[in-house]
Amino acid sequence: MSEHRATVEWNHSGDFDYRTYPRLHAVDFGHGIRVPGNAAPENIPRTVPATTGVDPEQAFVASLSACHMLWFLHLACQAKLTVTRYLDSATGILEKNSEGVPAMTRVTLRPSVSFSGATPSSDEHARLHHEAHEECFIANSVRAEIIVEPRIA
Repeated sequence: MSEHRATVEWNHSGDFDYRTYPRLHAVDFGHGIRVPGNAAPENIPRTVPATTGVDPEQAFVASLSACHMLWFLHLACQAKLTVTRYLDSATGILEKNSEGVPAMTRVTLRPSVSFSGATPSSDEHARLHHEAHEECFIANSVRAEIIVEPRIA
Protein backbone atom coordinates (compact mmCIF):
# COMPACT_ATOMS: atom_id res chain seq x y z
CA MET A 1 0.00 0.00 0.00
CA SER A 2 1.13 3.54 -0.64
CA GLU A 3 -0.35 6.92 0.09
CA HIS A 4 -0.45 9.78 -2.41
CA ARG A 5 -1.10 13.40 -1.54
CA ALA A 6 -2.01 16.61 -3.28
CA THR A 7 -2.78 19.96 -1.70
CA VAL A 8 -5.37 22.16 -3.38
CA GLU A 9 -5.37 25.82 -2.36
CA TRP A 10 -7.69 28.66 -3.34
CA ASN A 11 -7.55 32.19 -1.96
CA HIS A 12 -9.67 35.25 -2.60
CA SER A 13 -10.48 38.55 -0.98
CA GLY A 14 -13.38 40.80 -1.82
CA ASP A 15 -16.90 39.97 -2.90
CA PHE A 16 -17.75 36.32 -3.05
CA ASP A 17 -20.24 36.35 -5.91
CA TYR A 18 -20.81 33.42 -8.27
CA ARG A 19 -20.60 35.71 -11.29
CA THR A 20 -17.17 37.08 -10.37
CA TYR A 21 -15.18 34.93 -7.95
CA PRO A 22 -12.05 33.41 -9.54
CA ARG A 23 -11.87 29.66 -10.04
CA LEU A 24 -8.08 29.71 -10.36
CA HIS A 25 -6.37 27.64 -7.66
CA ALA A 26 -3.10 25.80 -7.11
CA VAL A 27 -2.51 22.07 -6.94
CA ASP A 28 0.67 21.28 -5.04
CA PHE A 29 2.04 17.78 -5.49
CA GLY A 30 5.06 18.36 -3.25
CA HIS A 31 8.68 18.07 -4.37
CA GLY A 32 8.40 21.58 -5.83
CA ILE A 33 5.65 20.66 -8.29
CA ARG A 34 2.85 23.20 -8.25
CA VAL A 35 0.30 23.38 -11.09
CA PRO A 36 -2.37 26.01 -11.71
CA GLY A 37 -5.87 24.59 -11.59
CA ASN A 38 -9.13 26.04 -12.80
CA ALA A 39 -12.69 25.09 -13.59
CA ALA A 40 -13.43 23.95 -17.13
CA PRO A 41 -13.93 27.06 -19.29
CA GLU A 42 -17.51 26.05 -20.11
CA ASN A 43 -18.29 26.01 -16.37
CA ILE A 44 -17.07 29.53 -15.69
CA PRO A 45 -19.44 32.47 -16.11
CA ARG A 46 -18.31 34.93 -18.79
CA THR A 47 -18.26 37.62 -16.13
CA VAL A 48 -15.23 35.99 -14.46
CA PRO A 49 -11.85 37.23 -15.77
CA ALA A 50 -10.18 34.59 -17.97
CA THR A 51 -7.32 32.62 -16.40
CA THR A 52 -5.60 29.41 -17.39
CA GLY A 53 -5.21 26.22 -15.43
CA VAL A 54 -5.84 22.49 -15.60
CA ASP A 55 -9.46 21.62 -14.89
CA PRO A 56 -10.36 18.51 -12.84
CA GLU A 57 -11.81 16.73 -15.85
CA GLN A 58 -8.56 17.22 -17.81
CA ALA A 59 -6.57 16.00 -14.80
CA PHE A 60 -8.76 12.89 -14.65
CA VAL A 61 -8.14 12.09 -18.33
CA ALA A 62 -4.42 12.83 -17.94
CA SER A 63 -4.20 10.53 -14.91
CA LEU A 64 -5.69 7.63 -16.85
CA SER A 65 -3.46 8.30 -19.85
CA ALA A 66 -0.27 8.63 -17.80
CA CYS A 67 -1.00 5.52 -15.72
CA HIS A 68 -1.63 3.48 -18.87
CA MET A 69 1.55 4.82 -20.47
CA LEU A 70 3.73 4.04 -17.46
CA TRP A 71 2.45 0.46 -17.36
CA PHE A 72 2.88 0.10 -21.13
CA LEU A 73 6.50 1.30 -20.90
CA HIS A 74 7.17 -1.15 -18.07
CA LEU A 75 5.69 -4.07 -19.99
CA ALA A 76 7.44 -3.13 -23.25
CA CYS A 77 10.76 -2.92 -21.41
CA GLN A 78 10.17 -6.37 -19.91
CA ALA A 79 9.45 -7.65 -23.42
CA LYS A 80 12.84 -6.26 -24.53
CA LEU A 81 11.21 -3.71 -26.85
CA THR A 82 12.72 -0.24 -27.21
CA VAL A 83 10.10 2.49 -27.09
CA THR A 84 11.35 5.81 -28.48
CA ARG A 85 8.13 7.83 -28.33
CA TYR A 86 4.69 7.48 -26.80
CA LEU A 87 2.03 10.04 -27.68
CA ASP A 88 -1.54 9.79 -26.45
CA SER A 89 -4.30 12.16 -27.53
CA ALA A 90 -6.78 11.10 -24.86
CA THR A 91 -10.37 12.33 -24.67
CA GLY A 92 -12.88 12.20 -21.83
CA ILE A 93 -16.64 12.55 -22.16
CA LEU A 94 -18.58 14.32 -19.43
CA GLU A 95 -22.29 13.55 -19.67
CA LYS A 96 -25.13 12.26 -17.54
CA ASN A 97 -24.60 8.68 -16.44
CA SER A 98 -27.28 5.97 -16.13
CA GLU A 99 -28.45 7.56 -12.85
CA GLY A 100 -28.87 10.93 -14.58
CA VAL A 101 -25.89 12.46 -12.75
CA PRO A 102 -23.11 14.31 -14.63
CA ALA A 103 -20.03 12.06 -14.69
CA MET A 104 -16.99 11.24 -16.75
CA THR A 105 -18.59 8.29 -18.50
CA ARG A 106 -16.00 7.40 -21.11
CA VAL A 107 -12.30 8.00 -21.68
CA THR A 108 -10.66 7.06 -24.94
CA LEU A 109 -6.90 6.61 -25.01
CA ARG A 110 -5.25 6.83 -28.42
CA PRO A 111 -1.62 5.93 -27.82
CA SER A 112 0.72 6.07 -30.79
CA VAL A 113 3.97 4.29 -30.00
CA SER A 114 7.27 4.40 -31.87
CA PHE A 115 9.92 1.73 -31.47
CA SER A 116 13.52 1.33 -32.53
CA GLY A 117 14.91 -2.06 -33.38
CA ALA A 118 12.33 -4.82 -33.12
CA THR A 119 8.75 -3.70 -33.59
CA PRO A 120 6.02 -5.81 -31.99
CA SER A 121 3.37 -7.45 -34.15
CA SER A 122 -0.06 -5.85 -34.08
CA ASP A 123 -1.28 -8.64 -31.81
CA GLU A 124 1.64 -8.27 -29.40
CA HIS A 125 1.19 -4.49 -29.36
CA ALA A 126 -2.52 -4.87 -28.59
CA ARG A 127 -1.72 -7.43 -25.86
CA LEU A 128 0.74 -5.04 -24.21
CA HIS A 129 -1.90 -2.31 -24.17
CA HIS A 130 -4.48 -4.74 -22.79
CA GLU A 131 -2.10 -5.76 -20.00
CA ALA A 132 -1.27 -2.10 -19.30
CA HIS A 133 -4.98 -1.37 -18.97
CA GLU A 134 -5.47 -4.33 -16.62
CA GLU A 135 -2.58 -3.16 -14.40
CA CYS A 136 -3.41 0.57 -14.35
CA PHE A 137 -4.31 1.56 -10.78
CA ILE A 138 -6.35 4.54 -11.94
CA ALA A 139 -8.36 2.52 -14.49
CA ASN A 140 -9.07 -0.03 -11.78
CA SER A 141 -10.42 2.76 -9.55
CA VAL A 142 -13.09 4.33 -11.77
CA ARG A 143 -16.48 3.46 -13.22
CA ALA A 144 -15.95 5.27 -16.52
CA GLU A 145 -15.65 3.11 -19.62
CA ILE A 146 -12.06 3.21 -20.85
CA ILE A 147 -11.42 2.51 -24.50
CA VAL A 148 -7.88 1.96 -25.78
CA GLU A 149 -7.23 2.53 -29.49
CA PRO A 150 -3.48 1.90 -29.88
CA ARG A 151 -1.43 2.19 -33.02
CA ILE A 152 2.21 1.73 -33.88
CA ALA A 153 3.62 4.99 -35.23
